[in-house]
Amino acid sequence: MRRSPLIREWAWHRRVWRLAWPMVVSNLSVPLLGAVDTAVIGHLPEPHFLGAIAVGALIFNTLYFGCNFLRMGTTGLTAQAFGAHDFDAARATLLRALLIALVLALALLALQGPIGWLAFYLVEPSEAVAGEGMRYYFIRIWGAPAALANVALVGWFIGMQNTRAALALLLTVNGINIVLDLVLVLGFGLAVAGAAWATVAADYSGLILGMAVTTRLANRHGGHWRPRLVLDAVAMRRFLGINRDIFLRTLFVITAFALFTTLSARQGDVVLAANAVLLNFVIFFNFAFDGFAFAAEALTGRALGARRREDLARAVRACLLWCLALAVLTLAVYGLAGAPIVRVLTDLGDVRAVAYDHLPWLIALPVVAVWGIFFDGVFTGVTRTAHMRNNMMLAFAVFVPCAWLLREPLGNHGLWLAMTLLYAVRGIGLGTIFVRIQRRGGFLPALTPRDS
Repeated sequence: MRRSPLIREWAWHRRVWRLAWPMVVSNLSVPLLGAVDTAVIGHLPEPHFLGAIAVGALIFNTLYFGCNFLRMGTTGLTAQAFGAHDFDAARATLLRALLIALVLALALLALQGPIGWLAFYLVEPSEAVAGEGMRYYFIRIWGAPAALANVALVGWFIGMQNTRAALALLLTVNGINIVLDLVLVLGFGLAVAGAAWATVAADYSGLILGMAVTTRLANRHGGHWRPRLVLDAVAMRRFLGINRDIFLRTLFVITAFALFTTLSARQGDVVLAANAVLLNFVIFFNFAFDGFAFAAEALTGRALGARRREDLARAVRACLLWCLALAVLTLAVYGLAGAPIVRVLTDLGDVRAVAYDHLPWLIALPVVAVWGIFFDGVFTGVTRTAHMRNNMMLAFAVFVPCAWLLREPLGNHGLWLAMTLLYAVRGIGLGTIFVRIQRRGGFLPALTPRDS
């Protein structure tokens, strides 16, 4: 007996929520870990310890965020294999991702000296901060194999439609990190070195759990580990091409935010501090929206792999509605509680005044940003990553001149206008491409639609 359209749509909304909520929770644990790190190190007697952690974390956040293609590319290809019930291909995708993660980690370990020297040269910290920061960096770099492998595992879990496994891995890593921070830094007095060892131990603990969960998931769905599929020339070229596109897209995102910070600094310490406070609003809604973007990746990829056009349309509709609802909720929260949030984040009067003056940009930004984040999820799931790369290049090309030119007549408002335009172009660009593809027959133009 066929279910009514209303019941089918409701079932898709439940599926989106079931996939999204674990990722929203796990994503929000990341800034919590940062807050605990800051609080623990902030209780040490000298301020340069906190500066060392900030610089070290900046380096690793940049390195690992640049490798985020390991997650995104793995999710899309795994979801498509899952939809096609080709679990040999799903397993091969994971092994391929882990192989690339290992190669990248070994490269980071081999080049840790030059990378560290260049990073600290560019940041130019004080001598005291540089000394402790280097200590932190040269310890934490040994966690790179586990950290990058965990990125690939999270992508595979999402593609296998099991975001609870991703939640378990990420909460394990962050939870162990927090506990060991307290034990090693405050209990044993290891200061910055203790924080670094805590992160390394947490990454490897997460990897052990991740491999155990992977074994259970693989056994549940069947299939075989086939090494020859991992190095298949066609599959490897496709995998590398997708990852290249996502890496370039991510590189432009990183560069845009780096330029935003640089231009903030040129307006003085107060503006820099105020923008740093306001960027917490941006980080929060990005993490929250990403949970539903991950659901879009998993469901659109699965529908494409199953060759079900109607399922693809339902997944897009359901994920979009959830994203828009969250955007409106975020707008309301920022509108009603923006000023109290600023007061929690800083007690400096001048910084608060500048942040209050620019809060309207943050209140409006979620509704502007949601479109680009949502369509990133859709295009990742169907592995049309070249569109993501090209669109981000266009958004960056708009952002750079606007950031430079609008800063002079509009001050810091010009910088936030440029940031808003960056998000707007991302959403409008991918939305336009999506509509064009739909008018030409969709992502599955040659197939007869089949209802789920």
